[in-house]
Amino acid sequence: MLFLKFVVLFTTNLNWLLLFYIKYSIVVRKLKKYLLHLKATPGWSLLIIDLLLSCFALLTAYLYWMNFDMLQFQKIDIVKNILVLIIINSTLFYLFRTYQDIIRFSGAEEAFRCNIPVFFSLMILVILNMVLYYLKAETIMPLPVLFDYFFIAGFLLAGYRLVIQHLYYAEKGKRATVNVVIYGVQYNSLLLKKTIEETSDFEFRVIAYIEEDADLAGKSVNGIHIVPLKDAPRLFKEKKVKNLFFAKRNFELQERDTVYGICATYGIKLMKTPFIKDSVQNILGPGPNKKNRHEVKLDELILETFNVQQNQHVIDHLRDKKILITGAAGLIGSELVRQVAAVYPASLIICDQNETGLFELETEIQQRFKLGNALKVYLGDIRDEYSMNSLFSMYLPQVVIHAAAYKLVPLLENCPSEAIRNNVSGTKMLADLSEIYGAERFLFISSDKAIAPSNIMGASKRIAEIYCQSLHKRHTPPVWDEGIIQMGGKPKRTKFIISRFGNALGYHGTLVQTINKQIAAGGPVTVSHPDSLTYSLTIPESCSLVLETVSLGSGGEIFAFDMGEPVKVADLANKVIELSGYIPGKEVEIRFTGLKQGEKIFDEVIFQEEDITATVNPKIFHLNVLEYNYEDISREIELLIALAVKNQDTEVLNQMKRIVPEFISNNSIYESIGEQRITPAASIFSATGVGGI
Repeated sequence: MLFLKFVVLFTTNLNWLLLFYIKYSIVVRKLKKYLLHLKATPGWSLLIIDLLLSCFALLTAYLYWMNFDMLQFQKIDIVKNILVLIIINSTLFYLFRTYQDIIRFSGAEEAFRCNIPVFFSLMILVILNMVLYYLKAETIMPLPVLFDYFFIAGFLLAGYRLVIQHLYYAEKGKRATVNVVIYGVQYNSLLLKKTIEETSDFEFRVIAYIEEDADLAGKSVNGIHIVPLKDAPRLFKEKKVKNLFFAKRNFELQERDTVYGICATYGIKLMKTPFIKDSVQNILGPGPNKKNRHEVKLDELILETFNVQQNQHVIDHLRDKKILITGAAGLIGSELVRQVAAVYPASLIICDQNETGLFELETEIQQRFKLGNALKVYLGDIRDEYSMNSLFSMYLPQVVIHAAAYKLVPLLENCPSEAIRNNVSGTKMLADLSEIYGAERFLFISSDKAIAPSNIMGASKRIAEIYCQSLHKRHTPPVWDEGIIQMGGKPKRTKFIISRFGNALGYHGTLVQTINKQIAAGGPVTVSHPDSLTYSLTIPESCSLVLETVSLGSGGEIFAFDMGEPVKVADLANKVIELSGYIPGKEVEIRFTGLKQGEKIFDEVIFQEEDITATVNPKIFHLNVLEYNYEDISREIELLIALAVKNQDTEVLNQMKRIVPEFISNNSIYESIGEQRITPAASIFSATGVGGI
């Protein structure tokens, strides 16, 4: 009890003395200035300070044990005791490397660690005393003195480290700082505060947390008050807040819009922190250089990042199959590869003509999934008949997922022949080979631009759709090669399935990435039209739905997806700018450039002449579209390909419009070209669903 009383009194007096010297002592001020201007205090000086404090602790312990009677204190051989302590502690401090600490960054862990040598010195001295007592020799130090020494030394060693750290932060706090707030009080909020302040070298100072939850408002976290959202405007105005960091992960739409609205009103920069996964330094950056700002990711633009949940039926269907994915290095193809690799199929064949992209994808898949020899890499062009024939004969794929295509609408408006050679001829070749080599299923990934196409890309996809569907519906079975039958077993008709891939967020790999690049360059951010729309579904979710159609389809179907609510591209651009820490229209301009060749403001999910049927998945529906006779459509497509091979663009375009009458060029150089179409009465090619043959 007496000992505890002493500790309380001693601690109180010592704190008072420390505060006195910090404020008034010239020596301490000079020491403070010296230490703060050092990048790191020399190790030898820390070792000396630790030894001096240990000796001081021993002297204090003796004085306390003798009730501060100086006459009795003079009778002790204190020099001998201090020498013994110095020898023991210097050895222990060296072994535990306590002198290597950078004190300004010390925390509770370092403060605890510096007490370990003191504890061991206590144990050594106690054991030494016991040995001397057993030998009936004079002990070195009384046990009460040793235990008092341990507590006093531990307090001093940890205390002075914390004082130095406090001095460092106090000195940094005198600098001009930017007031910021953190939105959301969660487990990561405290660490986020520490990271923001220390990463920015105390350029940013967190003055408050903002929270919508009324139960948390009015409380505090480590001395930082929690302010209710409704009081945020007053706080922003009074404290001149410049930035708001998000610690909260999941937002309700109304809550998020409220925060955005308040911040926009008071000119507060929004800072999205991909905390833990990435460094906050990517957001704060050294100085105002815009290139060091945070690059916004797709998952920051939607309420929740979609977590791909594969249907167990899909997993069972793909796991034991040999699966070929073309266009594997593209955005869609690479995501399909990742999701199929996660199923661990019998073999996964990835094909693309982009050698760099294919190599990088192979490296990623092997690192993540370790497929080993089950992953086959094939570098080849889908238009090369010999190359594709070699691919099929080598691997005999059971499921073909055809994602390879040219997709950039404005570019293809100037290259109709090339679009046909790749998107139509390449698809036709793969579809034919799939039948010849007995593939069980062929999934063709089409586009929503195939619906009432207004551009070359969409029309080429629609023609490829027509061919695949007619190939499945034809009455005459394919001619089978007996050698192939021997390799693959009994011949089976290939089931051709078509999925229309909508304009998902990140499709073409340019939308958000382009906006980020334009922001990094200082703007402007270009948007084609104020009313241009895109879908809110992401590529991972779309690909998950695509894979489900592989098992869902029985052949000949065209599937489309519920792509979610349309999102204005201009609103998306505003949001990316805000999340990058800028004010749209003021710091970064949004400029409308007009629709590019072949573009529409919005791509429909279905054509007005098409009926839809629900499936077991509410996000997938089956389109009941006009079907074509294989022999007739095959002749017309062969003619189209022959014209494309000769690069006769005008004739190619006219033939495309003969095959797809609903193809009407929009915002294109081909709008004025005369269109020679086969009428519904004379041919099967009709947009109304009336067949002529």
